[in-house]
Amino acid sequence: MKKNVLIIGAGGVAQVAAFKAAMHNDVLGDIHIASRTLSKCETIIGSILDKKALKRPGILAAHRLDAMDVEATKALIGQTKSQIVLNAGSSFLNMSVLRACIDMGVAYIDTAIHEDPTKVCETPPWYGNYEWTHREECERKGVTAVLGAGFDPGVVNAYAALAANAYFDRVDSIDIIDVNAGSHGRYFATNFDPEINFREFTGTVWSWQESQWTANKMFEVKRTDELPMVGSQTTYLTGHDEVHSLSANLDVPDIRFWMGFGEHYINVFTVLNNLGLLSEKPVVTAEGLEVVPLKVVKAVLPDPMSLAPNYKGKTFIGDLVKGVRDGVETELLVYNISDHEEAFAETNSQAISYTAGVPAIAAAMLIARGEWDCHHMANVEELPPVPFIALLETLGLPTRVRDAKGDRAFDPGEFRHDRRQSARAGA
Repeated sequence: MKKNVLIIGAGGVAQVAAFKAAMHNDVLGDIHIASRTLSKCETIIGSILDKKALKRPGILAAHRLDAMDVEATKALIGQTKSQIVLNAGSSFLNMSVLRACIDMGVAYIDTAIHEDPTKVCETPPWYGNYEWTHREECERKGVTAVLGAGFDPGVVNAYAALAANAYFDRVDSIDIIDVNAGSHGRYFATNFDPEINFREFTGTVWSWQESQWTANKMFEVKRTDELPMVGSQTTYLTGHDEVHSLSANLDVPDIRFWMGFGEHYINVFTVLNNLGLLSEKPVVTAEGLEVVPLKVVKAVLPDPMSLAPNYKGKTFIGDLVKGVRDGVETELLVYNISDHEEAFAETNSQAISYTAGVPAIAAAMLIARGEWDCHHMANVEELPPVPFIALLETLGLPTRVRDAKGDRAFDPGEFRHDRRQSARAGA
């Protein structure tokens, strides 16, 4: 049984994770929060204490850390006796934090794929460029490393595995749909780190179609769906982390990611991009100053955490899966609805951060309890999905399913039987 959690980062996702970890410190033990800015960690701890969120008396401590410094991270892991490390900071940190965890022999969790600050939209599969190069070492050393344990990637990967292993006999397509139907009241803002947000949309849109990588441009392909709770929504084909692991781990010919954007967002994004203001490449001003345009835009936009108090509305994230079940063409929608105001009332964060932070703590709890302490590197779809999805229900992220039988709450009993294993046994 692993105990004591070190949360790296002090943004919205880290704040949600810290709240949820505190609420379950009977399972997780000591909770430590580390960031380059100590005051941000201390603010999170103050919020947790104000809301009396600690389940039982225990250690809840803040630390200053530059997580790019592997030796400093290793020292903090040792100092805090942390056996589970959650990288809830920038995705630029993944490889440094992973290195520290492997060296210290402790469990590693992240919520997004690693990115190199100097590169955008590298050649697929993205995991193969960084994290997966350490799979053999994790296996050899018995280190548990769970990749992409947010919502997307994360929960949607578990939904895909659930459908493939316990619902369909054959899966033909998985369309992951992410819609924020909420409003923050600002002229323009991003719901998480603007630098990471914009980098997703300025390069090639990679999707997995007809069992091969397919390239498109952003906002080139769109669809409209009638979705539960949020109604008719238009979404755009977008490149995203989970496509790069699901395409390798599930035998599915078509896997795509769709994200909702309003016309205002698209217009502002297009202007910024056309002007070169979303470039990650340095430029020199007339005064001789070298600046990165994308970092300048980030500096002038609202801090995503500042959006939370006034956010209203709901989010929808789910998998629309099509395939064959018992010889019949079948469609299954597995999804979650989250509410911005409810997320703020519980964790002082908006629902975008909530949907990413809660699953990461569910993963930590499953590792602590031994159910996901796999002693190797794994993406979420490679781990048992039912315990994860069932635990999310108790943590505030309930799952619903919609098929020919109707729309209903997720029932673990419906999906415990592995149809593929049964088919193989029958053969």
